[in-house]
Amino acid sequence: MSTAERTAGRSAFAEYVSRHWRDWAITVAAFVLAMLIGAILMVVADPQVSANFAYLFTAPQLALGGAWAKVSSAYGALVVGAVGSPQALALTSSKAAPLICAGLGVGLAFRAGLFNIGAQGQAIWGALTAAYIGFTFELPYGLHLVLAVLGGMAAGAVWGGIVGWLKAKTGAHEVIVTIMMNYIASGMLAYLLTTAAFRRPGREDPISPEVHPTAALPSIFGQFHFGFILALAAAAGVWWLLERSTTGFSIRAVGANPNAASTAGMSVAATTTITMTCAGALAGLAGIQFALGPSANGAPVPLTLGLVGTVGFDAITVALLGRSRPVGIVLAGLLFGGLDAGGLAMQSVAQTPLTLTMVLQAVVVLFVAAPALVATILPFLKGRKLKPAAALTGGQA
Repeated sequence: MSTAERTAGRSAFAEYVSRHWRDWAITVAAFVLAMLIGAILMVVADPQVSANFAYLFTAPQLALGGAWAKVSSAYGALVVGAVGSPQALALTSSKAAPLICAGLGVGLAFRAGLFNIGAQGQAIWGALTAAYIGFTFELPYGLHLVLAVLGGMAAGAVWGGIVGWLKAKTGAHEVIVTIMMNYIASGMLAYLLTTAAFRRPGREDPISPEVHPTAALPSIFGQFHFGFILALAAAAGVWWLLERSTTGFSIRAVGANPNAASTAGMSVAATTTITMTCAGALAGLAGIQFALGPSANGAPVPLTLGLVGTVGFDAITVALLGRSRPVGIVLAGLLFGGLDAGGLAMQSVAQTPLTLTMVLQAVVVLFVAAPALVATILPFLKGRKLKPAAALTGGQA
């Protein structure tokens, strides 16, 4: 590599750092502030620890020592439960995988200026279709898994593509449409689980047969499964789409200024439809993680009403924290997966309520969505103005 090439590379890296350092600094500061608020809540919520503060000026070591013991044991258990062993890492990755996939679906739509609130419904259809293929057909190992994954992604893509088509052709607001389609997807799941095609023989409750082993995601340590690799591959694919393809350029251009993009010859309607179709496929992949992934005992998970949980809504916070960028979404998914996995250890070791992890997630998102608030608390982060909406679109707004 020549001296000129090295100099150009260093200049490009310096430009990238100068452009994005504040965004990342605010994200890290948001997490630190959330942890501090969580520590205060732990101290206040524990009567024994909070009572020691009556002696703060006479015996400060009693109050501060008790508070430190409480907070350090809780956060220590959180870290150990999230990354302290191979099994903990496996659990964290398995919980992060669907969040990453759904977060990519929400984040991709954000980059096009669209609010994909329908990742929940898209994930439901992905899980439903993948599970049906998994427990209905008898196919060779490998082929069965590939067919189930592609079928689930196709179902999510169709469900998301409908929203994009309605937005492009009729101007229907994607937020309203996706919210309504979430209800439709949930209702269809509830109905289908009462039919002979989906209900397990001999059972009256809404539960499906287990998928065949040939369609299940391979697992290690009982929790780590191939779905996490799929999530990382999806993140790499979204990065390539956005940064290295003409379609990605159109997505970013439409997200930045649809009028200017249209003037430049880009089809805003086609870009909207393509974006929502791809977003639906990614959210469908999140549903596949639940339908084909192993349970705590390593066995395949049957299809039930609450199988996908609230992954579609949690994905909004993941995309927000990751600033709608693939690498950021992967890191945010791992963070929330670690909080979820370590929350149980924190509860058992430090007698800290499991709901505290939900409070931490909410506070992190609050600070990330309000960068001016973080800059006010930490004045050294003040710089160029950043609109709150820019947190959603990765700085595009």
